[in-house]
Amino acid sequence: MITRFPSVALVAASLLLTGCGGGALAATDHASAPTPASSSSASPSPSSEISAEAAARQLPGVGPKTLARIPAGTEQVVLVTGRGANSPLSTLALYERTDDGWEETVSWAAHNALRGWSDHHMGGDLRSPIGVYSLTDAGGLLKDPGTKLSYDHGSGFVSPGTGFEGEPLAGSFDYVIAINYNRQPGTSPLDWTRPLGSSRGGGIWIHVDHGGPTHGCVSIAEDHMKELLRTLDPARHPVIVMGDAAALGH
Repeated sequence: MITRFPSVALVAASLLLTGCGGGALAATDHASAPTPASSSSASPSPSSEISAEAAARQLPGVGPKTLARIPAGTEQVVLVTGRGANSPLSTLALYERTDDGWEETVSWAAHNALRGWSDHHMGGDLRSPIGVYSLTDAGGLLKDPGTKLSYDHGSGFVSPGTGFEGEPLAGSFDYVIAINYNRQPGTSPLDWTRPLGSSRGGGIWIHVDHGGPTHGCVSIAEDHMKELLRTLDPARHPVIVMGDAAALGH
């Protein structure tokens, strides 16, 4: 049975005033790294044909150190690749494990934090955390669109005001997926538990894109959010692999 969390509107009202990833002033960062998987495969054959085939079965642009952090049981990977260490623009792609390796099923334009990426995220730094994190919990202002993840539907998912480019933030939290960075998995995305401490931020989500950079989250178009929510399956142990291209290549 999938737990449906009760709405926690009073908590949300104090946490979501400035949108995602705003440390003590907002509600968007979460921490809890998945257990690293044991490292992987043998080197491909020198044959160019075989090498190309092998490369197509891997997560593109993801190096051995990052691959080693993906748990062995993971069968779905949300891969967010930033254009640069200081860029707010990225691409989100969903990969599913097959008998032949990883297969891309969708790819969409995305935003990340205003100042790009950090491998030591701090609340308010306006950077998204680099890493591999599990995805277990979702929620939103709108009703569950049909996800298998735990879903908290409630009025606490509000985002007033405007973004960094003057765009309205209304509707940004219609649908969210909590990224398990500095948060307690198995709780509502609105839960304020911060295992690494409040200084390390919290409330890092995938949420609806508002047309500009985020405080620390990853955002995609609303239709894509609904599709992602319907596709992710806790039985397949989904994780997000996120960072700028150079960092992910390690």
